[in-house]
Amino acid sequence: MTSASAAADKAQDSTAFRVAARVGYVVLGVLHLLIGVIAITIATGGAGDSADQSGALAQVAAAPAGLLLLWVIVVGLAALAIWQISEAVVERNPDAKKRWGYRAKYVGTAVAYAAIAGTAFTAATGGRSQSSEQTKNFSATLLASPGGVFLLVLIGVAVAAVGVAFVVRGITRAFLKSISVPSGAAGRGIRAFGTGGYIAKGIAVGVAGILFVVAALTHDPNAATGLDGALRTLAGLPFGQIVLWLVGAGLVVYGLFCFARSRYARM
Repeated sequence: MTSASAAADKAQDSTAFRVAARVGYVVLGVLHLLIGVIAITIATGGAGDSADQSGALAQVAAAPAGLLLLWVIVVGLAALAIWQISEAVVERNPDAKKRWGYRAKYVGTAVAYAAIAGTAFTAATGGRSQSSEQTKNFSATLLASPGGVFLLVLIGVAVAAVGVAFVVRGITRAFLKSISVPSGAAGRGIRAFGTGGYIAKGIAVGVAGILFVVAALTHDPNAATGLDGALRTLAGLPFGQIVLWLVGAGLVVYGLFCFARSRYARM
């Protein structure tokens, strides 16, 4: 066993580390609940905050004991990110293609968790971080560089593919492989929440990926506005307010699934 694998095994055997990672799932649940509520507010005609992690974190910061909650978010998501990395290290599927596919998924998930933890850290230390503005600036930087259009299209396609993967995971209920589903009404509720939540999140992420492609093809970085822009784009479609309301409700449901996952995830 390599030293990295031994360290990952030791970390996963730590009760404190597992508890911190489970807190991370609770944190994810809270953030998705808030983003979903913001999306519903936009769908019903309200201006709403940014319908992304920045908007959700701003609401957390404004709550009583908001600073403490922000630090809990930082620690929980950092623990989840490290847990995903350890899962990648200890992955031992005998099929090499599947093994590296799982490892890529774990690392990608870790990067996503770490990015949100970084945004929370910025908020906790008094800084300001707008996800949509960061996305625009990132797109502008890419478009100004050689091969930037191709890279931005590639990123957009990759993000859209992640969205499709979420939808497929919801429809096939593949998410059940990573949790120990209880019997009875609780189990039925977890299955339903997971299915609806994954599909809703997949739609939102998929639209965000499409916006990256649009930004690349039109050479307009302002078109790439991340999750907030994706949800507001949905509102502009025919019957968009209804679609956005359903997606927002789905994100709330995904948040509830994350709460269940914090309890029943196989760790």
